[in-house]
Amino acid sequence: QVQLVESGGDSVQAGGSLRLACVASGPFFSLDTMGWYRQLPGQQRELVADISRAGDVNYGDSVKGRFTISRDNAKITIYLQMDNLEPADTAVYYCKAHYTATVPARPRYREVWGTGTPVTVSS
Repeated sequence: QVQLVESGGDSVQAGGSLRLACVASGPFFSLDTMGWYRQLPGQQRELVADISRAGDVNYGDSVKGRFTISRDNAKITIYLQMDNLEPADTAVYYCKAHYTATVPARPRYREVWGTGTPVTVSS
């Protein structure tokens, strides 16, 4: 079973920074697009950022200019550098990965979620 484990969530003051990490493990042929999503209190889960194997990135509008996603394929890890945090960033942050399963597993193309790491930003 492919699994994702997030770390780095914490409680910080507004204006502070955090760095989240997500490590993948388990059998797969390749890890494809991976990303960070968050679920704010009372809100639906939303995209924070994602990154393809080639390094193409997308950011949610609310975090552009403040958060940076990166990827280390050798470590099968993605990171989220969060700067200038705001109280509105308070949420549980989840890692998601699309991956190609090892032959002969079917279906070949799958996705998996981590269990989340909480971030709290106080005024």
